[in-house]
Amino acid sequence: MPTTSEREFGPRERLAIWLLLISAFVVILNETVMGVALPKLMIDLGITAAAGQWLTTAFLLTMSVVIPITGMLIQRVQTRPLFIIAMSLFSAGTLIAAIAPGFEVLLVGRVVQACGTAIMMPLLMTTVVTLVPEHQRGRLMGRIAIVISVAPALGPTLSGLILQVLTWRWLFLAVLPIAVIALVLGMIRMPNVGVQRKARIDLVSVLLSVLAFGGLVYGLSLIGESANGHAPMPPWVPTVVGALALALFVWRQTRLQREDRALLDLRTFRSRPFTLSVILFAFSAMALFGSLILLPIYMQNVLGHDTLETGLLLLPGGLLMGLMGPIVGRIVDSRGARAALIPGTIITALALWSMGLFTDTTSIWQVLATHLLLSLGLSGVFTPLFAVSLGSLPPQLASHGSAVISTVQQVAGAAGTALFVTVMTIVSTAVAGSPDAVDPHALAAGTRTAFLIGGLAATVGVVVAFFVRDPAPRTTEAGAVSGH
Repeated sequence: MPTTSEREFGPRERLAIWLLLISAFVVILNETVMGVALPKLMIDLGITAAAGQWLTTAFLLTMSVVIPITGMLIQRVQTRPLFIIAMSLFSAGTLIAAIAPGFEVLLVGRVVQACGTAIMMPLLMTTVVTLVPEHQRGRLMGRIAIVISVAPALGPTLSGLILQVLTWRWLFLAVLPIAVIALVLGMIRMPNVGVQRKARIDLVSVLLSVLAFGGLVYGLSLIGESANGHAPMPPWVPTVVGALALALFVWRQTRLQREDRALLDLRTFRSRPFTLSVILFAFSAMALFGSLILLPIYMQNVLGHDTLETGLLLLPGGLLMGLMGPIVGRIVDSRGARAALIPGTIITALALWSMGLFTDTTSIWQVLATHLLLSLGLSGVFTPLFAVSLGSLPPQLASHGSAVISTVQQVAGAAGTALFVTVMTIVSTAVAGSPDAVDPHALAAGTRTAFLIGGLAATVGVVVAFFVRDPAPRTTEAGAVSGH
């Protein structure tokens, strides 16, 4: 019996993919709009920076808690109802945030948004693997790479442009009509794909996943605050709780997956290409989100540019990644993943090492050129990784594989942010002599060191890339999990 991807990939299926792509782009774009908006929100809502940071931290925490559950949700709930749930949550959260009378309601809106966002990316990746024939998959994975890399990069730019002329509420009002239109189209046109099965939800696994991934992300996010002396608790407390819960979570999943009842099926890691791809995803997410948090700080607090100029500086890199996504996808389809992956990791490492040369007198054009180089490198990394990782799994594990990838990206993104900010803070404080004496010169030294560590991590990624192999083409529908 042919799989879904071996049947005709017609107009209805193409519409479903485009609808998921546009919806995922909107929800992921929303993830990074708060950073630039924080100073304005502090004034308008009368809150401190520590409180305002929760608008991003709570979003990431919610994502890290919900994403591990999506592998099971995708198998139990049909595509159309799950899409409707995701976009309804995102639209409701966006509306709540737009009309919020104060900080507390705005925070609730962000959490509701995050619930919808967490479902969307795994749903998109699983649907592509289910619907799209293997020989066309690289091109579609290139478009997913646009979503995962360009959308977060465009968030600060969009935020800066909106805040230059409008109030912070327009950060949400601008995307609300797009979300609602996507929701209505999904109700009418979204097909149901894949095969659903009934299984009991293991509540112990749900609780352990909340403690594990929530604890790790929260602990990592506290590291940066701790370096500034503003953390509400020592970062090691939630980190240790998260690590212990993760160990218990893994142990329980290995037992439950024998009966196909795992919340997150870890048999995906029996595939060597998938495992190596996940490692590279982690390094790439650290580089992407670490640079996204550090470059605006460097631009504004070292070189003295405003939020709009900072947002516009990041725009060409985001557009380049969008342009390169389909091109890299065609290379993957025609020549295999390694043809793009190895050059992509090398360019990414070179860009981060180059950022380690930044000083307090660096030209804006040098910053722009280096960011373009980083964007070019990352565009050559994400697309082949999506194709290799999910293409190496049997169809029944695709939903779990996409949930694993999304979870790793969230945790690694939080780790990259924490690492870059902590290193920057420690080094700049050491150079200045005290936290109160930090000046542009000291801050430049801190950002330089953080980027050098990023370059070192990216160099490890280059080594890993040489061991990644394209998955063998599937001639029959796999019934068992096998390594490749």
